[in-house]
Amino acid sequence: MMSRENGRELETELDHIRQSVQDILTTPIGTRIMRREYGSLIYQLIDSPFDEIATLQLYAATATALLRWEDRIILNSVSLVTNEEGSYFLDMDCSLVDSNKQASLSIPLSIGSTL
Repeated sequence: MMSRENGRELETELDHIRQSVQDILTTPIGTRIMRREYGSLIYQLIDSPFDEIATLQLYAATATALLRWEDRIILNSVSLVTNEEGSYFLDMDCSLVDSNKQASLSIPLSIGSTL
């Protein structure tokens, strides 16, 4: 289990799951050459008005993608949070399938332009 950021070994299984979840959620469906159906529909929400409907669609896209592509967790809850700088995160509570332990993941959503 290697970090995609620095090539070093990831310390825990949860770190690998976090990296995998971020990859799934931030990959637009249709962009992987050999796995066209891999990813999530989150990118289709980029130009949507930011309202309750878009938030619900974001949660649905998250749950659908993780149900299909990440079988090491069972998603219990998802919430969209923002920090003081205006960055968005998906906070997720989940259960690890192998151990039935509870875990929390916070996935940054880097959608749109960044400076």
